[in-house]
Amino acid sequence: MKKYTKKENSWVMYDWASSAYTLIITTAIFPIYFKSSATAAGIDGADSTAYLGYTIAIFTTILALLGPIMGTIADYEGLKKKFFGIFFSLGIVFTLALALVPFENWLMLLIVYTFAALGATGSNVFYDSFIVDVTSDERMAKVSARGYGMGYIGSLFPFILAMGIIVLSGNGILPFAADTASKIAFFITAAWWIIFSIPIFKNVKQVHFVPREPNPVAQSFKRLFTTIKEIRKYRAVFLFLLAYFFYIDGVGTIISMSTAYGTDLGLDTNSLLGILFLTQVIAAPFAFLYGHLAAKFGEKMMLYVGIFVYTIVCTYAFFMDSVTDFFILAMLVGTSQGGIQALSRSYFGKLVPKQNSNEFFGFYNIFGRFAAILGPLLVGVTAQVTGNSSMGVFSLIVLFIIGFIILRFVPEPDYHAPAVVVKE
Repeated sequence: MKKYTKKENSWVMYDWASSAYTLIITTAIFPIYFKSSATAAGIDGADSTAYLGYTIAIFTTILALLGPIMGTIADYEGLKKKFFGIFFSLGIVFTLALALVPFENWLMLLIVYTFAALGATGSNVFYDSFIVDVTSDERMAKVSARGYGMGYIGSLFPFILAMGIIVLSGNGILPFAADTASKIAFFITAAWWIIFSIPIFKNVKQVHFVPREPNPVAQSFKRLFTTIKEIRKYRAVFLFLLAYFFYIDGVGTIISMSTAYGTDLGLDTNSLLGILFLTQVIAAPFAFLYGHLAAKFGEKMMLYVGIFVYTIVCTYAFFMDSVTDFFILAMLVGTSQGGIQALSRSYFGKLVPKQNSNEFFGFYNIFGRFAAILGPLLVGVTAQVTGNSSMGVFSLIVLFIIGFIILRFVPEPDYHAPAVVVKE
């Protein structure tokens, strides 16, 4: 495979840029900062966790519903970059605003976080769909995997810097309070995100599009409804989204609930953040490896491998009863979490009609977002019925088995569905 082009590298660099938000704001520092803020304001721990969960559910639902609508409009010539820029700007502005909210104002923190998350995750809908504009079908798997791999690597640098500031301030070495250190981490996130997003704005352009027509918003809704009504014409896309719904639900549940598992085993915050850091380190080379092996054996085969690894994770979690077990489990997750997400993106990119890529990646976003509901529900119900949290984790194996079975019926990605054209 020849070296990566300027367009491919510029697209990849956005993963490097935006992954700082994912690690620092979504996963590591902001949730802890918010919990501290709510506790200082006298909010019960269970209530503050519920409020954070409600906030995530709200912006997730908004994005899931708006994704296909925004995507269908953005498929028109010249609009994809504009929509991408709008959501990117929204994410940056409100990430910076997190640092300006008074520490004790936990409600305002959640409101600002909602808009930051809408910007960050919304921009990713358009970023994902740009993959059809920057590379060919033959190179898509490696380019997508390179994006995830570089994202894991890129997120580590601002994370290390932010954690260093927080730890040093906590030990009294730096002359400011812990809440100020977290606010500095939010500034670092936004600055990193801005600087390394410059290449995608400069070098990536929309190549595949639907020609402009009168009343674009009304026409977009017509195209969207036509796609929904004629979904059977897109059998490969529909079957893949159905398989993706199940297996990515399992992946997301394991990632999102990992800190809860660790806490149950007695791990403190620093230990959890340390293991999270090591998981990122492991995930980066394995994301590259998945892309390399997909070029040799095919994305579908490597998706099977990823699903198989996660069934092992579920089985191992059933027997987990020590910190060592948790560490091993986290490293095992790290070997496949980037690969399975990267290849899902590239496989889907090959299946969809390129001029309607935003519309279809909007559906991809819907299935990915609403998939975050079933897994946690399955874990919770199973754990309560059996009285065993390990059984709750083990129950996720059902999602991976269903996803595997449906994926076997998805045609290979040399199939391209026709573009949706609405005639008056």
